[in-house]
Amino acid sequence: MNISHEVELLVEEIKRLGSPNADGQMTVKFGILFNDDRCANIFEALVGTLRAAKKKKIIKFEGELLLQGVHDNVDIVLLQD
Repeated sequence: MNISHEVELLVEEIKRLGSPNADGQMTVKFGILFNDDRCANIFEALVGTLRAAKKKKIIKFEGELLLQGVHDNVDIVLLQD
């Protein structure tokens, strides 16, 4: 899969699993995204896709790297769709 396509899929999954924050942006916790069965089947390397989307300024989250368990409560915010 190419990275642009994976980022598009990521945007769709954030919309499916997330909810609007106070600013009206869709947001989802990393743990919810990581532990979702559908996401597990779609993304071979979810963390890599998240980093690519962050680099393209499509999403934002605190820190550079998200790890399961440690960062389950980190918000992933959709900046553009």
